[in-house]
Amino acid sequence: MDEAYSFVRSVAQDGGSILYVGTKKQAHDTVAEEAQRCGMFWVNERWLGGMLTNFATIRRRVDRMKMLERMEEDGSFEALPKKEVQKLVAEREKLQKRLSGIRDMRDIPSAMFVIDPRKERIAVAEARRLNIPIVAIVDTNCDPDEVDYVIPGNDDAIRAVRLLTSKMADAVIEGREGLDQASPAEEGAEADNGQNEGIDDESKSMEGLGDSQEAAIE
Repeated sequence: MDEAYSFVRSVAQDGGSILYVGTKKQAHDTVAEEAQRCGMFWVNERWLGGMLTNFATIRRRVDRMKMLERMEEDGSFEALPKKEVQKLVAEREKLQKRLSGIRDMRDIPSAMFVIDPRKERIAVAEARRLNIPIVAIVDTNCDPDEVDYVIPGNDDAIRAVRLLTSKMADAVIEGREGLDQASPAEEGAEADNGQNEGIDDESKSMEGLGDSQEAAIE
């Protein structure tokens, strides 16, 4: 658990993203809630084949979903026949159900957190194919060799799933706090370097001025 926590925290501290995956009933609500709490992405409905390995196609589906949302918001649906509107609304709802958790994910994630890698075997296979590190709650019926950072736990117990998933969200939040704290420090260091360079330049100018004055006196 400690190793997984440290890894997730470091990913977040480096500005990386984590995809939370859990489509079983025991994980459905927790995955969405905890991913949103720490500002990461999630999949809690059926995993769509190619969600990672064919990400460009998935992004087009997300763009389609956003377009349908805009059409409904700006009144474009009002100019269409009722049957066409019903069809588009049904399409939008289907896309939202499956893709809302990754609507703002612009690239494949830096890491993936999985609840029950046995059930999410397609997601695990895609992540391994793309060399995406996997953190997972691994029960006794799962193969730990498929996972980079194993968290032993009962993936059928709602309370255990919630506890462990919340810990991973805490790791993200802690890592992001470190990222936020590092940014001002880095900016301060850059400013100090700039000031030092300015002082050095001024010193060189004064030295040059002294040399020219001495030459004039001679």
